[in-house]
Amino acid sequence: MNQKRTFGAILTILGIIGIIYGALGFMQVGGVALGKLNSLVPFAVGLIFFFAGINLVKATGDRA
Repeated sequence: MNQKRTFGAILTILGIIGIIYGALGFMQVGGVALGKLNSLVPFAVGLIFFFAGINLVKATGDRA
C-alpha cells in the first residue's frame, strides 16, 4: 500500500469537505452558522488541502 497516495486521497477528501462547508456558510444555507467573511477560512483551507492532495496523488508514481 502506498502511503503517499493514501494520504493524498485523504487530503483531497478533506479539501472537498472544507470547500463545501465554506460555500454553504457563504450562502448561509444548510444550518451552517458562519458569516460571509468567516466562511472564507474553511474555504481557503479546503482549497489548500484539495490542491495539496491532488498534487501528492499526481506526483507519486505507481510501483508494481
